Amino acid sequence: MPNGANRSPDAAWVRQDRWTALSADQREGFVPLCPDFVIELRSKTDKLKVLQAKMQEYLDNGTQLGWLIDPTHEQVAVYRAGQAVEVLKRPMTLSGEAVLPGFTLSLKRIWA
Repeated sequence: MPNGANRSPDAAWVRQDRWTALSADQREGFVPLCPDFVIELRSKTDKLKVLQAKMQEYLDNGTQLGWLIDPTHEQVAVYRAGQAVEVLKRPMTLSGEAVLPGFTLSLKRIWA
C-alpha cells in the first residue's frame, strides 16, 4: 500500500486501469497499490479492534469501499471513503455501490 504496509484482505478488487498500469513484476506477490474494494470476514479468533484498524488503514490508503463482516455479532460495518462507518445489523445483501456497480453479495449463508 502507499504507506508501505503489506496487507491481504479476505477479498479485494482493483479497477482494471489501475491493474494494467502495473508491470508484470509488480503484479506478483503483494502488489504496490491499495485495492479499490476490500472484504474482511471476521473469524472467531480475530480481534475486532485489529480488523477495524485494518479497515481504516485501507481507507487511509485509497480504498473506496470496504465491508467488515462479523458473523459473531451478525453485523457488517460498511467503510466508505470520506464517510463515517455504517453498521448494518444482519443485512441479507450488500451492494457494490458506485465502486462495483451491479455487484451484490448475498449473506444468507453467513447468517444461517
